[in-house]
Amino acid sequence: MEFAFSDRCIEFRTALLSFMEEHVYPAESVYAEQMAQSGNPHHHPKVLEDLKSTARSIGLWNLFHPHANAEWGSPGLSNLDYAPLAEIMGRSPYLAPEALNCSAPDTGNMEILEVFGTEEHKEMWLKPLLAGEIRSAFAMTEPAVASSDATNIELRMKPRNGHYVLNGRKWFASSALHPNCRVLIVMGKTDPDAPVHRQQSMMVVPIDTPGVTIVRNLPIFGYSDREGHAEIVFQDVEVPQSALLGGEGDGFAISQARLGPGRIHHCMRSIGMAERALELMIRRADSRVTFGEPISARANIQDWIAESRIDIEMIRLLTLKTAWLMDTVGNKQARTEIAAIKVAAPRIALKVIDRAIQVHGAAGLTEDFPLAAYYAYQRVLRIADGPDEVHLRSIARAEIRHDRERAGTARPGPGLADVDAASTILERSVGSRVDS
Repeated sequence: MEFAFSDRCIEFRTALLSFMEEHVYPAESVYAEQMAQSGNPHHHPKVLEDLKSTARSIGLWNLFHPHANAEWGSPGLSNLDYAPLAEIMGRSPYLAPEALNCSAPDTGNMEILEVFGTEEHKEMWLKPLLAGEIRSAFAMTEPAVASSDATNIELRMKPRNGHYVLNGRKWFASSALHPNCRVLIVMGKTDPDAPVHRQQSMMVVPIDTPGVTIVRNLPIFGYSDREGHAEIVFQDVEVPQSALLGGEGDGFAISQARLGPGRIHHCMRSIGMAERALELMIRRADSRVTFGEPISARANIQDWIAESRIDIEMIRLLTLKTAWLMDTVGNKQARTEIAAIKVAAPRIALKVIDRAIQVHGAAGLTEDFPLAAYYAYQRVLRIADGPDEVHLRSIARAEIRHDRERAGTARPGPGLADVDAASTILERSVGSRVDS
C-alpha cells in the first residue's frame, strides 16, 4: 500500500482545507445564530445554502461519488483519495458534509438510485439530489424488531392491482425532518414465504404520499439533530409497481451494499472529529492555569494528549488500509476491515472526545464547545449502521472460517452461504462506495 497522498488527493485536500478555513469555520457561529433565531430545531439556515453555492462554484461538490461526471460536478475519486477529504469534513460535521453535498444518508441513496433506479427515478429524484436541491431519508430500522438483523424487518409491501400497499412503522429515519426532504427509500417485506434473504424489497416513496405520517423526532442524548431522526407510520400507503428498486426480493442485498461499504465514510468523519477534539484539548490545557502552572504541564494531561495522537493514527491507518482494499480487491473482500473500522473508529473517537471534555471541565458539557455534540454523535455511531456486537460477530465468524479452511475442516456458518449469494447480486453492479 502506498501511504503518500496522490496528486489528485493533494489538489482537492488543499482546496478543501482553504474552504474550511475561509468559509466553514467562520460560518459555524453564523449557523448557530440562525438556528437560534429560527426557534426550529429542523430549520434550514441560509448560511448552508451560501456554503453550498460557494463549494460547487470551486469544484468541491459530490466528492463522495466514485464516477467522474461533469454534469454532476463529481470528480470521480477513489476511496483512498476520498478518505482524507471526508476526514476534513468531519471536523465540522454539521456544516461541511452538506455544504459539499456529501451528507449521509443522501450519498448512499444517490448511489442506490443510480444503480437500481429506473429512468423515472433518476430524473425525478437522483438529479435533484446530485444538484443539492432536495434531501432524502432511508427507512429501514423498526421499533418492534431487532433491526440489526435486517431479515427481521416487518413492514409489509403487499401487491394489489398493479400497486404495492405499505403498512408498518419505521424509526430513526435520519434526515426525514429536514425541510428539503422529499423522498424516502423504504425497506419492507414483499414475500414472507421466500428464502429468508429474499423476502425483502426496497421502494422509492415520496414523503408526501398519502398514508405516510411523521410521528415525531427522536432526540439523541437530548440533542435534536437538524435533519431529525424520524418515527414514521405507513398506513395503507399505495405506490406503483415502478417504485420498486432492483427486483422483488433484492432488498436485503441492496441493504448490505448500502450499509456495508458506506460505514467507512462515518469512520473517516470520526477521525476528523477526534482530531478537532485533540486540538481543542491542547489549546484548553495550554490556556488554563491551576496551582500555578498550565494544565498542559500535568503528566496525566500529557499522557492523554500522547495517547490520543497514537489512537488517532491507529484508526487513520486502518481506515486508509480499508479504503485501499475496497479500491483494489473490492468491497466484499474488504468486509472484515470495514467491520473492524466501524467498531474501532467510534470507540477511539469517543475516548479522545471524552478526554477533551474532561480537560475543558464543566465548559466541555455545554454548547459553548462542540465536544458534547461530538460525543453524542460518536456514541450514536456505535449503534447506527449496525451495533458493535454485530460487526464483532461478523469478524469472529470470518476468522473462524479462515482457520477452518487452513485446517481443512471448513464448514459454512449458519446463513453465511445465503448472505454471500445475496451479496453477489450487488458485487456485480454496485460501484465501490455506498454511504449510509
